[in-house]
This record gives sequence, C-alpha cells and structure tokens, in this order.
Amino acid sequence: MKIVVAFDSFKGCLSSREAAAVARRAIEDTVPSAEVVEVAIADGGEGTVDAIVGSLGGRVIETVVSDPLGRPVTARYGIAGRLGIIEASQACGITLIGKEERNPLLTTTKGVGELIMDAISNGCDRFIVGIGGSATNDGGRGMIETEGFLEKARNCTFTIACDVDNPLIGPSGASRVFGPQKGAGPSEVEILERRLADYADLILAETGVDVRDMPGAGAAGGLGGAFASFLGAELKPGIEVVLDAIGFDSLLDGADLVFTGEGCSDAQTAHGKAPAGILAHAKKKGLPVALVSGAVKHSPELDSLGFMTIKAVSPESMPLEEAMDPDTAKKNIYGAIKSILLQQI
Repeated sequence: MKIVVAFDSFKGCLSSREAAAVARRAIEDTVPSAEVVEVAIADGGEGTVDAIVGSLGGRVIETVVSDPLGRPVTARYGIAGRLGIIEASQACGITLIGKEERNPLLTTTKGVGELIMDAISNGCDRFIVGIGGSATNDGGRGMIETEGFLEKARNCTFTIACDVDNPLIGPSGASRVFGPQKGAGPSEVEILERRLADYADLILAETGVDVRDMPGAGAAGGLGGAFASFLGAELKPGIEVVLDAIGFDSLLDGADLVFTGEGCSDAQTAHGKAPAGILAHAKKKGLPVALVSGAVKHSPELDSLGFMTIKAVSPESMPLEEAMDPDTAKKNIYGAIKSILLQQI
C-alpha cells in the first residue's frame, strides 16, 4: 500500500513538514507495510520557499534587503539549480511592520527587486515568486525602479504564484479591496486608486500591456501587474505553481491513498487553497483523498469537493489555545490519521 502525505502548514502551530512527519508516524504505526511518500506543500504564500527547496534538494540563502518602509531586513530565498524561489513577503510583507506603521501610501516593493537581484547574482535565471501577504500598494513600482533591476531581470523568466484574480483598478481592484487591510482609510484608498490608474497609463506607454483589467494584476497591491507587463511573467494559482515545481503528479503514481490538511478548512478551501489543488490532481488519477485539518467549518463548497473524508483533528470542546499548542496538535493529528486508517483496513 502506497500512501502520499501532502500537508499545508497549520498556521501559527505546525509547519507543513512537521504536520506531514506526524502523519507519516501514524501511518507507519498503523500500517507497518505501507510505503509512505511525505512532501511539504504550500500554496504560494508562507512556506513556499521551504516546500520547493526541500523537494528539489536546493538551498536557502539569506540577504539584507529593504523592508516595506525602506529599512534593512534579513530575507530568505531558495535556490535549486538555476531556479530562484522567492516569497515577496520576505521583503514587502505586512508582518514586517507594526500595525501602527501600516500605510500603503508609503510602503514599497523595492526590497522584492533587491531580493531577485541577489538571486540573479547567485546564478538564477528562472524564478517562482509567491506574492501573497504584502503591505504594499505601489503597483510594483518600487521593484521595477530598483537600480539595475529591469536590465538584469529581463533576461530571466518568471512564474508568479498568485491566488487572487483582482484587476489593478476599479471596484474589485487592489486599492479598494486590499487597501483598507493594509492601513488605508477611505480618502487614502481614493489616492491609491488614482496613483495606480496613472501608473497603469505609464505601464501601457512603456510596455504596450494594459493591466487595468488584467486578472491577477491587482495581487500584492499591483505587483502581479508589474511582473506580467514589464517581465512577461505568467500569473498562476499558487498551489499549481508549487505542485508543478515539485513534480507532484509523479509522486502519485502507484498510490492508493492521499492525506492532506491545513490549519482550518472552510468554504475558502475550495477557492485555490492547497488541499483543493491536491484533491484535483489526485482525482485525475482516481485516488481517494482524506482531508485532515486542525478545524473544519463545513459548507456546501467544501463538502461538495469530493474528499473521501473530512476530519477535524481538534475536538470541538477543546479551547483554541490548547488546540494550537504544537504538542497537542501533533497528538490530535496522529489520532485522526490512525482513526481513518483503521476504518479503511
């Protein structure tokens, strides 16, 4: 029996690799004869570098770049051969600044340009870039205007892990949808909208690409549009980028069962999150998939996806603080995996 274990992180509790390791132990203790294939997964956001580097046998580099407010910050990225794996949030992430510092009128993506240039200097000419979790709304201008960036980056190819399809401007654009989350009030949102509209005109004049209504151009405050227009990047769902990079389909060959999971599964799981992507790939090979998550909020969207089983590892009566304790979470995951296997064998 071959079982594939592919977990996303249990955010704030366990990394994807830690969760998968517990699942492996539960499988080996329950079905000692099973062949277990364990892989860390991410959906293009936090954990993408570690997931791809770990699967491809690459290495992680640290360098100092500009944070969203232009201050020095140590950022990590991955290298696997000539492939660079970048999480833009390492340079322009909202978690890098305090809540009281959030101001998308001031924040910049300059550090993303610096991060990519450092990877180019280390021999990378192909890139996977996850652009979730930004504190910025500059349309990627900070990155594009980083000294020497375009000259070097235009010789590279980019695939962008992008999990929203918002256009650059308009009612569902970057400023109006995501600006308030990044610290902008109503008047600031309108300023940001005008700035991006002006920048879209400049992009059209310089590149011939109209990003105003382009799906995904509004991701990370317009960073998606900058990559697509100036660098000809392909914008793809994050989980698809990661699964393609690690050769996930080949890992499913000969499998009998797949386990996946995340911190909390709900209606949003159906819209591009890691477990849904794993399920879609497994379905193509006719494989059953068990979803084992920290918590489950059932919904028609989630329940209709087609998982063999959907199981919350934490008892409903368990306080959240206790459930989020790493040791407790590991025990709960172990028990849930074992319970499902005992029902199957």
